[in-house]
Amino acid sequence: MGESQQALLIAKGETEISLLPGMANRHGLIAGATGTGKTVTLRVLAEQFSRIGVPVFMADVKGDLASMCKAGGDHPKVAQRIQKLGLSDFQFEAYPVVFWDIIGDLGHPVRTTISDMGPLLLSRLLNLNDTQSGVLGLVFKVADDNGYLLLDLKDLRSMVQFVGENAEQFRVQYGNVSTASIGAIQRNLLALEEQGGAKFFGEPALTIDDLIQTDQSGKGMINILSAEKLIHSPKVYATFLLWILAELFEQLPEVGDPQKPKLVFFFDEAHLLFEDTPETLREKIEQVVRLIRSKGVGVYFVTQNPLDLPDTVLGQLGNRVQHALRAFTPRDQKAVNAAAETFRTNPRLDITRAILELAVGEALVSVLDEKGSPTIVQRAFIIPPGSSLTLLTPEERKDIIRGSVLWGHYEKEIDRESAYEKLKVRAEEMAVQQQEQVAQKEKASAAGRKSQTADLIGAFAKSTVRAIGSQVGRQIMRGIFGSMLGGKKR
Repeated sequence: MGESQQALLIAKGETEISLLPGMANRHGLIAGATGTGKTVTLRVLAEQFSRIGVPVFMADVKGDLASMCKAGGDHPKVAQRIQKLGLSDFQFEAYPVVFWDIIGDLGHPVRTTISDMGPLLLSRLLNLNDTQSGVLGLVFKVADDNGYLLLDLKDLRSMVQFVGENAEQFRVQYGNVSTASIGAIQRNLLALEEQGGAKFFGEPALTIDDLIQTDQSGKGMINILSAEKLIHSPKVYATFLLWILAELFEQLPEVGDPQKPKLVFFFDEAHLLFEDTPETLREKIEQVVRLIRSKGVGVYFVTQNPLDLPDTVLGQLGNRVQHALRAFTPRDQKAVNAAAETFRTNPRLDITRAILELAVGEALVSVLDEKGSPTIVQRAFIIPPGSSLTLLTPEERKDIIRGSVLWGHYEKEIDRESAYEKLKVRAEEMAVQQQEQVAQKEKASAAGRKSQTADLIGAFAKSTVRAIGSQVGRQIMRGIFGSMLGGKKR
């Protein structure tokens, strides 16, 4: 049996529980209350996938996953767990990592373009209602029809402004353009920019292939997105991860049932993906989760409560690790019952009671067998991670980033001609045309005034001739010519 076919040991109870690589793209769930061991389980799974050459993507929301690049052996509880489980051949290992960061401080900058994100995800990101979302979709349509590239936020702002200022022109072809919606979109774009959204949009955009790499020894790269700050903007966090999933789905070819996944994607804080999500977007998410396994991608949702996920998604998660739950409220008890009902019954185990009694690092585990059926649930301890649990220092992180083969590519931002620049040129050309039109009108108006002045002077001249001998006439003459020549009246 080749290494990719070797079962991946993840827990040990009455027997060893191992995940089959060929079933790993059937998706999974890691659930449990805060502090019960979900992060360690995530780490162990990521290590096991990396070991057989499967790349991993995960978000580091607490800042404690970065040290996977160092070998462990420095934590007493790990040594105790190894001894307790009798893991005689356990090895401490370092794993190859790539650090990513939307802000660009703690990893390679990760960006996408406005066009790639699309109006549906942007509408969620901007908290738009249905009417405002419709107007945003119209803005995208106008941009496409006129060849305006939407790459970054200034492109989108310029395009929204352009559509708003020319609403009458577009109304017949595209439909009504609400002034209120234009204003709402602009305000929310400003709010997104204040949250750091401007750094997320631009070029070079993330190339999906850069997430699917192995190191020289054949281990899968573990892509770690720094999300300690990002998680404070939940919709930005969830939308960004959803965009990556969508890109994987759209760009990767069909592979059927591979011997091992092409990539495993861990979605931590998964409840954020479905909070306040419009029905249209929810349907798209469910579709992506259902079909992306055929692209060789396994998606593992990490959340506190199984009820955080829709039944249509929950039903597709065949590999499950359920850590302890608490039952302080009726909803908590409902979550416990729901979690218990999703497992294949073990006649020797009271599942509902066990969920409430599990110790830290202990879980109810069920995986898919070679036929794709869930195994009988077991109560077991998750094996300890082989990588270090000690936090990475800033210097160590910088060394990893600068030593990456990707160093220098994403760090250099590109700003090519797009909607902002084209609309700016258009506005300047329009301004010149308007100035020329104004000048022509003024020229025509000046010619008219000159003719009127000549007629007026002629009339005054006749009057002056009649009054040439009088003192009053002389004062008027001086007055007129004096004023024209810049002199003073007497």
